[in-house]
Amino acid sequence: MFKTLTDAFKIKEVRNKLLLTLLLLLIYRLGCWIPVPGVAGTEFTEGQTFLNLLNSLSGGALSQGTFLALGVSPYITSSIIIQLLAVVIPSWENLKNEGSDGRKKIEKYTKIAALIIATAQALGIVIGLNSSGYIDSKYFGSTPEWVSIGFVVLMLVAGAMFTVWLGEKITEIGIGNGMSLLIFVGILSSAGTALLDSFKNITLGGDAAVTAIWQLVLFLVVMLVIFGLVVFVDGAERKVPVQYAKQIKGRKMYGGQSTYIPVRVNANGVMPIIFASSILTFPQLLFSIFWADKTTGFIGWWNKWVGSGTWIYTILLGLLILAFAYFYSMINFNTQDISRQIQQNGGFIPGIRPGKPTADYLGGISKRITLFGAIFLGIMAIIPTFIFKAIGTTGLTSAFSATAILIVVSVALEFDKQLEAQMLMRNYRGFLK
Repeated sequence: MFKTLTDAFKIKEVRNKLLLTLLLLLIYRLGCWIPVPGVAGTEFTEGQTFLNLLNSLSGGALSQGTFLALGVSPYITSSIIIQLLAVVIPSWENLKNEGSDGRKKIEKYTKIAALIIATAQALGIVIGLNSSGYIDSKYFGSTPEWVSIGFVVLMLVAGAMFTVWLGEKITEIGIGNGMSLLIFVGILSSAGTALLDSFKNITLGGDAAVTAIWQLVLFLVVMLVIFGLVVFVDGAERKVPVQYAKQIKGRKMYGGQSTYIPVRVNANGVMPIIFASSILTFPQLLFSIFWADKTTGFIGWWNKWVGSGTWIYTILLGLLILAFAYFYSMINFNTQDISRQIQQNGGFIPGIRPGKPTADYLGGISKRITLFGAIFLGIMAIIPTFIFKAIGTTGLTSAFSATAILIVVSVALEFDKQLEAQMLMRNYRGFLK
């Protein structure tokens, strides 16, 4: 990847895109440090798994109550919802086949949904901040309480939509995948802050410093192993061979080629983990916002037995990851459509009849591959947390969560592919000229 970056900076067009991307990312990080007027610095996210996830994606902006506190989470949530609705609503599913016009309509619906979700998230967070005393009423003078709450909500929603605009600009005039790069930078910022806090413990001296050094060394070794495992699984795939028959059209002969369908082990990425953790932590999020007493009654029972970190939570998380992995695989890998396209182009899988037998064959492969991918995601979501607790580096767990690790690796690999594609495109232009 470093060689690709070095080669990319030697090409003027690609270098300009890289510099524009870095400039927009810098603007994003500056927005993550601009405080919202009337909001005190807060640790509102402590003990809340879902809020900790949002906080790590925004680079710690949520816990500080800044302008871009919501980050890209409303847009990511809305894009997931639109993808799910496209499966249920036939007219939305047809938009995918209408080219650029259909994509523009889907993007419009996604932005509208992002605005609604950002408003709901901002309202819930601000109500929780206000009940916890993090909204400074003295800053707004004698204005009514609803005015101060509305102002903070408006600022957070504006920051979320500004983040969407930045992501679009990075995609248009930069290297590409703007939203993914914003998440990538936010996670790296959170991870860097957590590592700096660990280094501060080393500077204290004495036995505590020695213990902190060994903990940090063990943590880095475990992280290298996890990163290597994620990179290995991310590139793992099952290649299904496809043979195309020769066809004579006019005086030309077409087909006669052999290719393959790549079925990736972890084609779903981090989506099953995000879905599962969001559903399980949503009740705790509501409890933290609307209920002051979290130790008695049903809320206390829920936090004790089903809350994050309990064994019931761990089992449910693994089961939900498995269920969502299969669900998301059915959405992204439609065996009926693939079988139809192969047959229409005169292709076939050796030893398998075209049509329904091909769809059933691909479906069986997809189910087996998805099982291994789901087991891998379940291990990544559960095991590292226990390892970090055993080492004693629980402070780094939220910054280096399974979701964060998977996102960082996948975005880094995709960024490398984007750079290679940009360089290859430039070489093709030079050859044609």
